Amino acid sequence: MHIVIMGCGRVGATLARALEKRGHSVAVIDIVADAFRRLGPEFQGKTVKGVGFDRDVLIRAGIEQADGFAAVSSGDNSNILAARVVRETFQVSNVVARIYDQGRAEVYERLGIPSVATVRWAADQVLRKLLPGGSEPQWRDPSGAVQLLEMHVDTAWVGTRLSDMEVAARAKIPFISRFGTGMVPNDRTVFQDGDLVYIAVENDQVNAVEDVLGAPPVEH
Repeated sequence: MHIVIMGCGRVGATLARALEKRGHSVAVIDIVADAFRRLGPEFQGKTVKGVGFDRDVLIRAGIEQADGFAAVSSGDNSNILAARVVRETFQVSNVVARIYDQGRAEVYERLGIPSVATVRWAADQVLRKLLPGGSEPQWRDPSGAVQLLEMHVDTAWVGTRLSDMEVAARAKIPFISRFGTGMVPNDRTVFQDGDLVYIAVENDQVNAVEDVLGAPPVEH
């Protein structure tokens, strides 16, 4: 995959190095050339000086061939403008924007642009949204028998009650994250686009749960 990142602060640099370690092609855009020093001498990707919502700058960064775009600069307006340009002009659907203002984040989530709040693990959250699939362990009990996983859920489940998803997966969903806020579901809670689902499973259940929730629901 080729990923374009706008912003080479701590989050952008961490994200770029993590993507490159996973074997992906990376281009980083920043208006300040000195910011690229954060990438370190081992970084092999492309660096482009310029404004991240400028079309020519994006083209130099390879946006026309990109599989994903992350706007993680220090400005909400720049991030959301860049995200919209990339989606609407270059038709890249896999876009994530870092938003400091939680109120704005909720609006952009509803517009279909996943956002990540300015939190300590922001780089990990962006990485998870850019590279969905499977599950990511968040906690293990001391015996190692049970895990709490952040689970990738196929978008075809949108509109399904979480209680029905629990039945299908034969596992418990203790909580979800919606618009950056934790939420304990009840019997009427419905899975929405952009929700992060956390599921408690025994070790030998992990593959089966990934297979069920990572694919569209089976019609009976």
